[in-house]
Amino acid sequence: MNTDDLEILNKKYDKDFNQALNIYENDYSHEDLINFLKNGTVAEKQTAVLKLDNLKSKSEAEIFMNNLTGCDGKIREAVSFRLKDFIVENPEYFVDYAEIFLDAVVDINGNICRNTIFALKYMNTCCHSERSEESHKIFFEFCEKFCAELLRRSAELAKKAKNFDIQEGKYKINKEIFKLYWYLETICEFVDYVDKSELLEILNDTGQIIDYTIREKTAKILTKLDDKEFEKLKTQLKNDENYYVRRILATPFSKP
Repeated sequence: MNTDDLEILNKKYDKDFNQALNIYENDYSHEDLINFLKNGTVAEKQTAVLKLDNLKSKSEAEIFMNNLTGCDGKIREAVSFRLKDFIVENPEYFVDYAEIFLDAVVDINGNICRNTIFALKYMNTCCHSERSEESHKIFFEFCEKFCAELLRRSAELAKKAKNFDIQEGKYKINKEIFKLYWYLETICEFVDYVDKSELLEILNDTGQIIDYTIREKTAKILTKLDDKEFEKLKTQLKNDENYYVRRILATPFSKP
């Protein structure tokens, strides 16, 4: 990198910093912050989402969710950080975004994956909380759609990971394992809503994958299942060569 490149980067940094500082130090209206989130620069979007107190409509939620994927990482992380705050306030605003959630769950940034799963837990609890019949129906439909696609993507990744050829390259393998890891973590939170026969097929594959973290996540899911068809796989992983995998299943079964 030459001197001219460094100067350009320094000027960009100074501009971004000043834009962010301007939003923090001034009392912009809710509408102004939403407009920044819709049309602003990276720094403006990142700062605006952190200053927002709430989302007032489904259209504002759409603007918010459009910044969870497909944009600069600073924006995506800021949006994921606020995700639970806004879902808790108005969960019904977010029932149309199963695909975006599933993309965010496997973001290249692990913090975004973690934040998204943490927020999604509340969408799960909405199915069990005291709500109207119509509201329950909306959240059950979300969970069913979300879980069907979650299993489809997980099954596809599990098949690939199980049959990896080392010659395909370490980067490609690690990328697919990373995605599978976070999808399995998500399944842990939605295990009550997934098709058990499809899940068994996935876990039979993930229980054989050479990366122990995938077998460990497989074992974690199994602790939440008391169906007889999973017993064989539980026994297999109780005797896994890896201590961390065995440890997950070492304690007596207790469904949360």
